[in-house]
Formats: sequence, structure tokens, C-alpha cells
Amino acid sequence: MNEIIMKMNMDTYIMMALREDITSEDVTTNAVMQSPGKGCVNLICKQDGIVAGLGVFRRVFELLDETAEFEFFCQDGDFVENGKRMATVTADIRALLSGERTALNYLQRMSGIATYTNEIVKLLSGSGIKLLDTRKTTPNNRIFEKYAVTVGGGHNHRYNLSDGVLLKDNHIDAAGGVANAVRMAREYAPFVRKIEVETENLEMVKEAVEAGADIIMLDNMTKEQMKEAVAYIGGRAETECSGNVTRENIENLKEIGVDYISSGALTHSAPIMDISLKNLTVL
Repeated sequence: MNEIIMKMNMDTYIMMALREDITSEDVTTNAVMQSPGKGCVNLICKQDGIVAGLGVFRRVFELLDETAEFEFFCQDGDFVENGKRMATVTADIRALLSGERTALNYLQRMSGIATYTNEIVKLLSGSGIKLLDTRKTTPNNRIFEKYAVTVGGGHNHRYNLSDGVLLKDNHIDAAGGVANAVRMAREYAPFVRKIEVETENLEMVKEAVEAGADIIMLDNMTKEQMKEAVAYIGGRAETECSGNVTRENIENLKEIGVDYISSGALTHSAPIMDISLKNLTVL
């Protein structure tokens, strides 16, 4: 997920988030600020990590106040340390107060994902394995979360169900077996689409190879089973390891010989990065 695609789509989702937080008015802000007035506030990092989502953070305030001005002291992908001033925002104080939580929610979440992803990427350093995310994302936040994965050095798996063919266990059951599922997908899907098959044992791996799958996912297998599967595949298909992959166990998977490792934890289990807006000054 690159930054251009995210920019093309983010306004819709940001406005949904703002409307969720402000259904009729921000009663607290309107009580203390009954007329327009300029102010500035500092964006402060409160723990070490990788920054992601500054453009989204900025856009929240721009949608509330088109005259908002920003001075950034870091950019997406930078490593920042606890205590660093990341930015200064100058805008109508009502926009600063009403947009604060939504803007920080995006920035904290995206920076947390980038930081967690980067930690795992470093653990895979030198292996040649590409780290992938999954579709285990927060509803209506996928575009932001998948972008954060790339900022952290990871790679995106398919974006959504329209983006590629992945035959999982229930698809295979519905089709009556691996071979039939692959055949049906090959007949239906555009010829430019690769076909990936999720397998749970060596017998399914053999069926997938014989059926001509382009990518074979080794799902929730033991380390020994995956090594045997990779040896059997022998380069006839690309290989992906998946299933409960986390920061704590990923190093054990480096020597299996797969091309990709996918981890839902990148988006569903990454802790947020602690970031605050502090020291608001009335101008």
C-alpha cells in the first residue's frame, strides 16, 4: 500500500472517524471556545519507535480547518526517541481540540504497526524472506494499517478479496478438493492472477503442486512438516509460511526455506506507540 493510493482514499475514512466522534457538536470545546481563535500545539513522542501516519494526522486537522499550518521535525519511516518534538500544529483552537483524539488514534496505531513490523523485519534480516501482512485488519482502517506495514519494512499480501485468488480450507471443501478448486479458479479468474492454495499437510501440498498452484501456503504446520513440504515443492511453486507467526517465534522459521512469511499479528496485535499533543498555546 503506497502513500499515493492512501492519499486518494483517506478523506472518506477520516470523515467517518470524525463523524463517529462528533455526532452533533463537541460540547466541551464549544463551551470553552465560543468563537474562533488561533492556537498552536506540539506533537510529542513519548516512547521510541518508527513513525507512520503523519500525512493522516495532518489531514484530520485540514478537514476541520483548511487554514491549519504544520511544521514537521520527522517523516514517516524515521526512528524517533522518547521526548522528541515531532511537529507543531497551528490552527483554530476548536479544530485542535475536536480533532486531537482522532488524529492521535491514527498516528498512534499506524506508528505502533510500523514499529512492530520493523522489529520482525530485523529478525528476518539476511534470510531473503519477505514479511507479509494479512487481511486481519481493523474494519475501515485497512488502507492505513497496510500502509504502516510498508513503512515498517514489511510487504502487503493481497489488499482485499478482489485482489487475488487464495483458496483456503473452506473454499477447498466447497469445491470438493484441492485439484478441483485450483481447476475452477484457473477457469474463472483472469489469466494475470496467481493462484495460491492454503495447505495443512503434505498430502495437500502434493495435490497443490500437481494441480499447478502458483503459490503454496503452509498453514499451521510443524517446522519439520514445512521443511519436508519445501523440499517436495522444489521450486515448482512459491512458498509461504503462515499461522500464529509472532515476534517471539519468527526466528525459528528462518531456516525452513520459504519465500514468504505472513503474520496477522502485524496488524491485529501491534501495540500503539505513545504520542501526545501537548502545550497548547493561545496565539
